[in-house]
Order: sequence, then structure tokens, then C-alpha cells
Amino acid sequence: MNDVVVGITGASGAGYAVRLLEVLLSAHRRVHLTISPAGAQVLWTELGRHCELENFDSRSLGLAEGAERIVYHHYLDYSAPIASGSFLTSGMVICPCSMGTLAGVANGLSTNLIQRAADVHLKERRKLIVVPRETPLGSIQLENMKRLADAGGVVLPAMPGFYHQPKTIAELIDFVVARICDQLGVAVELSRRWGV
Repeated sequence: MNDVVVGITGASGAGYAVRLLEVLLSAHRRVHLTISPAGAQVLWTELGRHCELENFDSRSLGLAEGAERIVYHHYLDYSAPIASGSFLTSGMVICPCSMGTLAGVANGLSTNLIQRAADVHLKERRKLIVVPRETPLGSIQLENMKRLADAGGVVLPAMPGFYHQPKTIAELIDFVVARICDQLGVAVELSRRWGV
């Protein structure tokens, strides 16, 4: 299966999301994308990329190639295929994942398409990866992360390593994106691996 679901929510770290999209598209994956209003706001604030949620155009993300393989779904469209377990995917990533979204997923709320698609991935025992980028973490956030991990999700905080001696922000972003791709089973060589 080449279909991957990506949800972008309102946590800081839009650069991780856009780079993940670039890498998935260059790996010839079809990406089912859904963006929350707060996610669109963070894309604008951090990267200057204006995403119109009602009339989305993948070119607004500034992707160089493969944008035709993005299938956009409005965050309130419960009729989207990714809202059903009968639609097969190879996994889902919420990147960045706000603590509100993580809480909604961990507690099965499904108040929007991002949460519903995540719920589907958990119930179908498909790969679900959440990429929170928040600090510090309180006991409520940690309990929600544990609950999600216990349900089969992968909690992959945006915590880049430094053993590969990064020189740029792009290298730090690539470290995290490479770890996400490892979890999805997408072969990439974005940063030097430990011991290599």
C-alpha cells in the first residue's frame, strides 16, 4: 500500500510537516492530507505558507514535486475515505501533533477528521505515529501519551539527535523525518545513522 495519511495540527513544528510531505512524495507515496485550522495558522506563522482549507491548493505548501499525489480532505469531512477502516493505508502520521489532538485521539473523541482517521488506524491495528512538539510536559500530557502508546500508537516527539553533528536546522528536521519514515517503513537516507 502506497497511501499514507498525514494530519497537520496546531503545534509548533510546521517545518517537520512540510519536509515529511516532500520526502513521502519523493518516495512515490500518495498522501491523504488533512489540516486543522490551527495547523493552517502555524503553517502561515512559521513558514509563510497560506493554506486555504475550503479551497485547498497543494501548491500553497511550496512542494517542488509530486504535489499531484496529494489527496486533500477537509478536516470536517467525515465522508472522506480515511474516515473508514475499509480504506487501506500503510499508516498515518500527525505531524506536528498538538496536545489537544493527542488528547482527543488518546480518548477516542473523533471530533474532526484527523482524530477520526487516527481512531480508525488504532482500531484497525495500523501504524499511527504522533509527533508532539511541546515542552515542558505535565502529568495530563504524559498520561495521554501513555494511553495512546498502550492503544498501539507510536509517540515520536520532535526531538532531534545531535550525534550526526548537524550544521543546519534542515539537518535537525531531517533527523526527525527520517525516524518517522523508519516507523512507516519508507526507505530514506536523510541523516547519518548511529554507528555508520
